[in-house]
Amino acid sequence: MATGTRDGKPFKATHRLITSLRTTPEALLRLVRERWSIESWHWIRDTQLREDHHRYRGNGASVMAALRTAGLNLLRLAGFDSIREGLQAVMHDIKALLAMAMRQPLEEPA
Repeated sequence: MATGTRDGKPFKATHRLITSLRTTPEALLRLVRERWSIESWHWIRDTQLREDHHRYRGNGASVMAALRTAGLNLLRLAGFDSIREGLQAVMHDIKALLAMAMRQPLEEPA
């Protein structure tokens, strides 16, 4: 079951799965979660970045997809839990955008 808010209104959705795949419940749950993890990124890319509305040709589609991925990752690394809020925060602030791009990654403990 998925719950949350959309456009300021609460929602609750139940998802069901029918499959002919023979596997353990644990393996099936892992497969479903992996699939929805991918779908959630596609949903963000389409709703927030309107990716499906663009019609790039040749290498343009791959280049723009890479730039969008980099932008989404920068927003997450900057601490934004909401991509929408992150986009609104840097949309008209080139200094904030450049500061995010120049940020050094945190060093992982050895």
